[in-house]
Amino acid sequence: MYDTLPPRERIVSDALWRVTHAVGTSLPGWLVLVPRRHVTSIADLTDDEAAGLGLLQVHVSRALREVTGCAKTYVAQFAEKPGFEHVHFHLVPRMAGLAPELLGPSVFALLNPSEAERVPTAEMDRVALAIRRHLGSVPITSTP
Repeated sequence: MYDTLPPRERIVSDALWRVTHAVGTSLPGWLVLVPRRHVTSIADLTDDEAAGLGLLQVHVSRALREVTGCAKTYVAQFAEKPGFEHVHFHLVPRMAGLAPELLGPSVFALLNPSEAERVPTAEMDRVALAIRRHLGSVPITSTP
């Protein structure tokens, strides 16, 4: 089943984590890291999931820098929005020219734009494939 998903929904996947391109954003490269099992609090991650998360955030952030040219990567986790109460981490490429009013947590203003401002699925797939190519054979996370 996983192999039939479009590239934007299967950038990285292992036994513990999956990385997808965020939908409903105007920022190409906005990624989401999701544990493979349902978890509602970071405190409930297993040690293997926690170790894998750290490596995954670093490796994917490096790939984002190479693919998008971002100055840094923001990482955020709230799990509070109705329908999204499960643990998931936003990896947001903070571009060098980002408007000052969008710095830090204000970058979330780039979520839920009008349909015309959303990153097209073809662009999400292009970014996803570029990130996957950049990661190559790098071990992404620890294995359980």
